[in-house]
Amino acid sequence: MRRRARAVIGVALLVPLVGAAAWDARSAGTLSGARTGLTIIAPASPGGGWDTLARRLQGTMRETGVVTNPQVVNITGAAGTIGLAQLQQMEGRGDVLMVTGTVMVGGVEINDSPVGFDDVTPIARTTDDYEVMVVPADSPLESVDDLVAAWQEDPGAVAVGGGSLGGTDQLLAAQLALEVGVPATEVNYIAYSGGGEAIQALLSGASDVGISGYNEFADQIEAGTLRALAMSAPEPQPEVGIPTLYELGYDVHQGNWRGVLAPPGLTDEQRQELTDIVTETLATPEWQQVLETNAWVDAELTGDDFTTFIDEEVARIQAILEEAGL
Repeated sequence: MRRRARAVIGVALLVPLVGAAAWDARSAGTLSGARTGLTIIAPASPGGGWDTLARRLQGTMRETGVVTNPQVVNITGAAGTIGLAQLQQMEGRGDVLMVTGTVMVGGVEINDSPVGFDDVTPIARTTDDYEVMVVPADSPLESVDDLVAAWQEDPGAVAVGGGSLGGTDQLLAAQLALEVGVPATEVNYIAYSGGGEAIQALLSGASDVGISGYNEFADQIEAGTLRALAMSAPEPQPEVGIPTLYELGYDVHQGNWRGVLAPPGLTDEQRQELTDIVTETLATPEWQQVLETNAWVDAELTGDDFTTFIDEEVARIQAILEEAGL
């Protein structure tokens, strides 16, 4: 059950829907169907993980001919819950998909969103990847042990930058804090709207530690401006060459799955068509190259199995947030 203590915030998420209805009628997909006019909503600003997935799906669909004219639309705000609320208003539209993932599960909880996953139509999980914790190259924090020691001395003195409140990045910070006996509510977590802002905060000294998906920081790690401390994978990732928290002695891991949702009220035929579009796209050699290029894990899951997975994720993240006091 979603918490309602901040219901006023949740209601506020619906304010942009007046404009959304007009946008939907004019721009989302086409009346000729999903195969010729699919719209993919990235519920975040350009450049982040959800936007990257949306545009990689778009490019692969177009290149392989699975969809003739896929379009990407960005709707930003509140860990994707603004986009989720707008998707819920598009009832019966069989030509729209929206990217989702772990971050949105936490966002629904943190923002007390009045719209949840049971108000839309799950279609497919597509990928998984893992978080990386980084510091500026000249940081005095040489290891995760150093970070933990600094937290145990004064958790508020270390600024940790990441994505949306309640998202994957904050979940990882909270789990590590709980693992080492530091109250998660005392961690100085600063939420940024995207990986670009988080990088700038690190390079300018506004934050001491950054947490995000590996791809967000990969170029800076390779260039030597940022230094990786650990990854959140449950097992070693030799192709990346960054130790996992498990390997460093911390019983913490956090995946960052992503997938796609559709509006509510679809017919069985509409839902199956959208599912077929996604599965056909994921089966192409072009998509396999996307996975390799982006260091994503193939995590395809559809139908009732995906719906069950989301229910389990909601329960898991609710438990983490409750334990962390967030």
